[in-house]
Amino acid sequence: MKNESNAARAMKSEESHRYGGPERRRHRVFVTRNTEYHFRDGFCIAVRDRKTGGFLQGHLALHRRVQGGLKFFLNGGISPNAGDPRPGESLYFTNDGRDLVTSPLESIERPRRELVEAYPSRRKPAE
Repeated sequence: MKNESNAARAMKSEESHRYGGPERRRHRVFVTRNTEYHFRDGFCIAVRDRKTGGFLQGHLALHRRVQGGLKFFLNGGISPNAGDPRPGESLYFTNDGRDLVTSPLESIERPRRELVEAYPSRRKPAE
């Protein structure tokens, strides 16, 4: 009987990973070779250097929405993706003629809670 309850619990856990409803998570991190782009509700709210772990204050991506992804091919071709960028594609930002194209995405992750609380926009001002 105990084995059946463990099996049922494992099946429920597996089913929860297959959630098919609307995305409810507010934070995502797009990780490139050197940089992490942190998003909340579709806007880039923090950019972090992967080597130092420090946040980059004046980055062009800050407070912008990503427009899509670009896939670059060895023969010089480019394939645009107007949807959410996928690993292997570069993030594409545009604003007032100042376009930004990142290096290719390595992964898309969820940030740890401690990191979200450390975002520069979330820090309390020093007294």
